[in-house]
Amino acid sequence: MLIGACWTLFDCGKSVEGAGCPPRNQMAKKKSFKIEFKSHPHPRNLQHDGAESPRCCSLDMLLQRLRAIDAQDDKLANIMDVVGEFGTFQRRLVALSFIPNFLSSFFMFADIFMFAPQKPYCNTSWILAVDRNLSEAEQMNLTLPRAPNGSFLTCLMYVPVDWDLDSTIQFDLNHTDSCQNGWIYPESKRRSLINEFDLVCGNETSNEIVYTVFLAGLLTGAVIFGFITDKLGRYPTILLALLELAIFGFGTAFVSSFNQYIFFRFCVSQAVMGYAIGSSALLTEWLMGMHRAHAFILGHCFFSMGVVFLTGLAYSLPHWRLMFLVGGTPVFPLICYIWILPESPRWLIMKGKLEEAKQMLCYAAAVNKKTIPLSLLDKLQLPGKKVASASILDFYSNRYLRKLTLVMCSIWFAIGCNYYTLGLKTRELGMNIYLSQVIPGMMEVPARLCCIFLLEQFKRRGTLIMTLFQGATMCFLSLMLPSELKSLVILITLLGEFNLAASITMFYIYTSELLPTIIRATGLGLVSLIWVAGGILSVTLIHQNIAILPIILCSLSASVALFYCSNLPEMQDQPLPDTLEHITPQSRSISEELSNEDMLSDDMTEEVAKNTILNSRLTSMDQDSLSSPPLQSKDEKIDKEED
Repeated sequence: MLIGACWTLFDCGKSVEGAGCPPRNQMAKKKSFKIEFKSHPHPRNLQHDGAESPRCCSLDMLLQRLRAIDAQDDKLANIMDVVGEFGTFQRRLVALSFIPNFLSSFFMFADIFMFAPQKPYCNTSWILAVDRNLSEAEQMNLTLPRAPNGSFLTCLMYVPVDWDLDSTIQFDLNHTDSCQNGWIYPESKRRSLINEFDLVCGNETSNEIVYTVFLAGLLTGAVIFGFITDKLGRYPTILLALLELAIFGFGTAFVSSFNQYIFFRFCVSQAVMGYAIGSSALLTEWLMGMHRAHAFILGHCFFSMGVVFLTGLAYSLPHWRLMFLVGGTPVFPLICYIWILPESPRWLIMKGKLEEAKQMLCYAAAVNKKTIPLSLLDKLQLPGKKVASASILDFYSNRYLRKLTLVMCSIWFAIGCNYYTLGLKTRELGMNIYLSQVIPGMMEVPARLCCIFLLEQFKRRGTLIMTLFQGATMCFLSLMLPSELKSLVILITLLGEFNLAASITMFYIYTSELLPTIIRATGLGLVSLIWVAGGILSVTLIHQNIAILPIILCSLSASVALFYCSNLPEMQDQPLPDTLEHITPQSRSISEELSNEDMLSDDMTEEVAKNTILNSRLTSMDQDSLSSPPLQSKDEKIDKEED
């Protein structure tokens, strides 16, 4: 590959795509390259009258960069090029992620509609033993005490007596007591958790408690499934998460107590996080370049559409159990993923399962109607003499990985704090519960689609900085403005959620690309844990009713995150790191290094360097294809051996 790169540059950028290069002596190529390299002075150095610039990039430096890229690719990138960047196989894989993403949002935000306000009254059916013909209004008028304003008290009742109806009407009941036989909800038109389990009159439970338990499930799921995904693989982890989602998500409709409901919601949150981690790793390792980013963006758009679907379902169905039955039914067709979901070839190679990786790549190529040259497939090797291994301890022991993880954690923490703060702010503004969900859900779809344009213009790092800065600014303004300016606060809050939704999508892509394959899922679980921790902390501080605390938390975390964002390496159009050796400070973009003013050579430009690398890869692929031995029949082999 390196020889092809030198010959390409010597021929002044002639394309070698689809053509085989004639055999040449390697030393002659290198010598010719050096002569050509020094024969054309750079325009900036003409004034030096042929003097050699001290800021010269030697041939060895270019060869070193090319070797670094080759070492990271390890032939897998070339094979993926042959398989097809975005063929039928990849499109099918992306489509398979849409339904689980859609259902994940449904199960994730269902609690919002489970605690609709209810007005309870004591169950005083004892009076019906006196006269069964009493209407509900007459029954309440005889057995319930009234407040000074004339309304019935909700948690008190008159003590039952053995009088007949005339005596009860003539002599008013005076002795009151708490509700003894449960409660009734005559004004309620919907069945929710409150009137299902009588969470009233001292038995109240805040929906924030359920919300915190759900976040705790996300936290534990991030740790457990992050480890499982790197240990067992992407494929079994996704299946395990979908199985848990089917059992506990659909099964929530059949719980018999509120404690069971909380436990099932805890398990559902683990499944949601497990699928998010497993699918993110799988898509990252099967897709390339902008196709990877587009797949993440579309998947998150379906997540937002799931919120809209949930809102419509909650509005139209009168019973909370029926909502879980209808919303959870689409989980069961996902059983077919057992037969159609692929495993990641990168993970298989890292675990030493080379033959399984080759079979998976050949299957993908067959679906895309492509053929992988045998010689290219045979060059696919393990990352070293022994199988690559890593653990969560490497996030501490590896210096560069430790710094990278701390930066990512600071950014995820800031996004979590600001996003959950805006979500709680929306609820506190007194908006209609259905509008407060459907409007942000609809706005998040174009917010995430905007990332496609932003990525083309500003790449990963620039897009992340822009969206995070705007989202944090809107969050700060929404917390600072007085509640009297309700319309303005609502608008700013929605704009903040718009930008932070884009930040979440953007940083999911970024984080997946920054982490090496060997511990990618573990790292995703770790940073997701920090994200959830930021959400839990923001919820806790908001409930303290001290306005300055959320402001300080969101502003400080966002400032630290924006400061460290500039230290992240740009990963757009860069090869994915596979092992810990690949995530070094030297793994920056080759175009960044060659475009640096201190490293520009006399006749080298950024475009020439990019073309050199691209053409060298194409040359290697063509040579591998041409060198593939033709398939011979058994008779031909026997004749050849006899000769």
